[in-house]
Amino acid sequence: METTKNKMPNNASIFFNKLGNYLDTKIYYYGSIQRLDYFPKSSDIDVDIFTDNEKSTLLKIKNFLNDSNYKINKFVYKLHKSGILVHGYKIKYNDDFSTEISIYNEKYKDAVLLEHNSKIHVPFYISIMLIIIKVFYYNLSLLPKSYYFYLKKIIMDYLIEGQAAEFVTLEM
Repeated sequence: METTKNKMPNNASIFFNKLGNYLDTKIYYYGSIQRLDYFPKSSDIDVDIFTDNEKSTLLKIKNFLNDSNYKINKFVYKLHKSGILVHGYKIKYNDDFSTEISIYNEKYKDAVLLEHNSKIHVPFYISIMLIIIKVFYYNLSLLPKSYYFYLKKIIMDYLIEGQAAEFVTLEM
Protein backbone atom coordinates (compact mmCIF):
# COMPACT_ATOMS: atom_id res chain seq x y z
CA MET A 1 0.00 0.00 0.00
CA GLU A 2 3.06 2.25 0.01
CA THR A 3 3.09 2.14 -3.78
CA THR A 4 0.18 2.39 -6.18
CA LYS A 5 -1.10 -0.16 -8.66
CA ASN A 6 -2.09 2.62 -11.06
CA LYS A 7 0.09 5.49 -12.18
CA MET A 8 -1.07 8.72 -10.59
CA PRO A 9 -0.65 12.13 -12.22
CA ASN A 10 2.93 13.40 -12.02
CA ASN A 11 1.97 16.45 -9.93
CA ALA A 12 0.17 14.18 -7.42
CA SER A 13 3.22 11.93 -7.19
CA ILE A 14 5.45 14.93 -6.49
CA PHE A 15 2.94 16.22 -3.92
CA PHE A 16 2.83 12.94 -1.98
CA ASN A 17 6.62 12.50 -2.09
CA LYS A 18 7.07 16.00 -0.68
CA LEU A 19 4.35 15.45 1.94
CA GLY A 20 5.87 12.14 3.08
CA ASN A 21 9.31 13.76 3.34
CA TYR A 22 7.93 16.82 5.14
CA LEU A 23 6.09 14.66 7.70
CA ASP A 24 8.91 12.09 7.79
CA THR A 25 6.35 9.30 7.59
CA LYS A 26 5.05 6.69 5.18
CA ILE A 27 1.95 7.35 3.13
CA TYR A 28 -0.37 4.40 2.46
CA TYR A 29 -2.55 4.40 -0.66
CA TYR A 30 -5.92 2.69 -0.83
CA GLY A 31 -9.16 2.92 -2.80
CA SER A 32 -9.48 3.12 -6.56
CA ILE A 33 -5.81 4.09 -7.11
CA GLN A 34 -5.16 0.43 -6.19
CA ARG A 35 -7.95 -1.09 -8.32
CA LEU A 36 -9.09 -1.38 -11.94
CA ASP A 37 -11.71 1.39 -11.51
CA TYR A 38 -9.21 4.27 -11.16
CA PHE A 39 -9.92 7.15 -13.57
CA PRO A 40 -6.72 9.27 -13.64
CA LYS A 41 -8.34 12.64 -14.35
CA SER A 42 -11.42 12.10 -12.17
CA SER A 43 -10.85 9.71 -9.26
CA ASP A 44 -9.51 11.09 -6.03
CA ILE A 45 -6.45 9.56 -4.41
CA ASP A 46 -7.13 8.14 -0.94
CA VAL A 47 -4.26 7.95 1.53
CA ASP A 48 -3.74 6.99 5.16
CA ILE A 49 -1.19 8.54 7.48
CA PHE A 50 -0.49 7.02 10.89
CA THR A 51 1.03 9.01 13.73
CA ASP A 52 1.49 9.09 17.48
CA ASN A 53 0.15 12.66 17.57
CA GLU A 54 -2.78 13.31 15.22
CA LYS A 55 -3.19 16.99 16.13
CA SER A 56 0.46 17.78 15.53
CA THR A 57 0.38 15.96 12.18
CA LEU A 58 -2.82 17.79 11.26
CA LEU A 59 -1.15 21.14 11.96
CA LYS A 60 1.90 20.13 9.93
CA ILE A 61 -0.30 19.18 6.96
CA LYS A 62 -2.20 22.47 7.21
CA ASN A 63 1.15 24.28 7.15
CA PHE A 64 2.31 22.16 4.20
CA LEU A 65 -0.86 22.92 2.20
CA ASN A 66 -0.59 26.64 2.98
CA ASP A 67 -3.73 27.59 1.05
CA SER A 68 -7.50 27.37 1.22
CA ASN A 69 -8.08 24.43 -1.14
CA TYR A 70 -8.69 21.98 1.69
CA LYS A 71 -11.42 20.99 4.11
CA ILE A 72 -10.87 19.20 7.42
CA ASN A 73 -13.36 16.95 9.21
CA LYS A 74 -13.09 14.77 12.26
CA PHE A 75 -14.58 11.30 11.91
CA VAL A 76 -15.48 8.13 13.78
CA TYR A 77 -15.46 4.83 11.88
CA LYS A 78 -16.46 1.33 12.93
CA LEU A 79 -14.25 -1.12 11.08
CA HIS A 80 -15.98 -4.19 9.61
CA LYS A 81 -13.08 -6.61 9.84
CA SER A 82 -12.11 -6.02 13.47
CA GLY A 83 -15.27 -4.41 14.81
CA ILE A 84 -13.27 -1.71 16.57
CA LEU A 85 -14.16 1.97 16.62
CA VAL A 86 -11.46 4.30 15.30
CA HIS A 87 -11.34 8.06 14.99
CA GLY A 88 -9.19 10.51 13.12
CA TYR A 89 -9.21 13.40 10.69
CA LYS A 90 -9.93 13.63 6.97
CA ILE A 91 -8.48 16.36 4.82
CA LYS A 92 -10.05 16.82 1.41
CA TYR A 93 -7.66 18.68 -0.84
CA ASN A 94 -8.21 19.82 -4.42
CA ASP A 95 -5.64 21.28 -6.75
CA ASP A 96 -4.88 19.78 -10.16
CA PHE A 97 -5.93 16.49 -8.55
CA SER A 98 -8.16 15.51 -5.64
CA THR A 99 -7.08 13.65 -2.55
CA GLU A 100 -8.55 12.55 0.72
CA ILE A 101 -5.92 12.24 3.45
CA SER A 102 -6.96 10.25 6.53
CA ILE A 103 -4.95 10.74 9.70
CA TYR A 104 -5.12 7.99 12.33
CA ASN A 105 -3.36 7.22 15.55
CA GLU A 106 -0.58 4.67 15.10
CA LYS A 107 -2.41 2.22 17.41
CA TYR A 108 -5.09 1.74 14.70
CA LYS A 109 -2.64 1.04 11.88
CA ASP A 110 -2.99 -2.75 11.55
CA ALA A 111 -6.79 -2.69 11.81
CA VAL A 112 -7.23 0.19 9.33
CA LEU A 113 -4.83 -1.31 6.80
CA LEU A 114 -6.63 -4.67 7.06
CA GLU A 115 -9.94 -2.88 6.41
CA HIS A 116 -8.64 -0.90 3.45
CA ASN A 117 -6.84 -3.91 1.95
CA SER A 118 -10.14 -5.80 1.91
CA LYS A 119 -11.49 -3.21 -0.54
CA ILE A 120 -8.49 -3.34 -2.85
CA HIS A 121 -8.62 -6.98 -3.88
CA VAL A 122 -12.23 -7.18 -5.04
CA PRO A 123 -13.96 -9.69 -7.31
CA PHE A 124 -13.86 -8.88 -11.03
CA TYR A 125 -17.62 -8.24 -11.20
CA ILE A 126 -17.26 -5.54 -8.51
CA SER A 127 -14.58 -3.83 -10.61
CA ILE A 128 -16.83 -3.97 -13.67
CA MET A 129 -19.77 -2.45 -11.78
CA LEU A 130 -17.56 0.35 -10.41
CA ILE A 131 -16.16 1.07 -13.88
CA ILE A 132 -19.68 1.24 -15.37
CA ILE A 133 -21.02 3.70 -12.80
CA LYS A 134 -17.86 5.81 -13.09
CA VAL A 135 -18.18 5.97 -16.88
CA PHE A 136 -21.80 7.09 -16.48
CA TYR A 137 -20.82 9.67 -13.85
CA TYR A 138 -17.37 10.95 -14.92
CA ASN A 139 -17.35 10.48 -18.69
CA LEU A 140 -20.96 10.70 -19.81
CA SER A 141 -22.41 12.90 -17.02
CA LEU A 142 -25.58 10.77 -17.14
CA LEU A 143 -25.56 9.88 -13.46
CA PRO A 144 -26.26 12.56 -10.84
CA LYS A 145 -23.69 12.85 -8.05
CA SER A 146 -26.15 11.61 -5.41
CA TYR A 147 -26.95 8.47 -7.43
CA TYR A 148 -23.28 7.84 -8.12
CA PHE A 149 -22.42 7.96 -4.41
CA TYR A 150 -25.47 5.86 -3.53
CA LEU A 151 -24.58 3.14 -6.06
CA LYS A 152 -20.92 3.19 -5.06
CA LYS A 153 -21.92 2.81 -1.40
CA ILE A 154 -24.16 -0.17 -2.25
CA ILE A 155 -21.34 -1.84 -4.17
CA MET A 156 -18.56 -1.13 -1.66
CA ASP A 157 -20.54 -1.71 1.53
CA TYR A 158 -23.15 -4.35 0.79
CA LEU A 159 -21.60 -6.35 -2.05
CA ILE A 160 -18.12 -6.41 -0.49
CA GLU A 161 -18.76 -6.17 3.24
CA GLY A 162 -22.38 -7.38 3.45
CA GLN A 163 -23.39 -4.39 5.58
CA ALA A 164 -23.36 -0.61 5.61
CA ALA A 165 -20.27 1.22 6.78
CA GLU A 166 -20.72 2.94 10.11
CA PHE A 167 -18.95 6.20 9.49
CA VAL A 168 -19.76 9.56 11.09
CA THR A 169 -18.14 12.81 9.96
CA LEU A 170 -18.09 15.89 12.16
CA GLU A 171 -17.55 19.31 10.58
CA MET A 172 -14.77 21.40 12.11
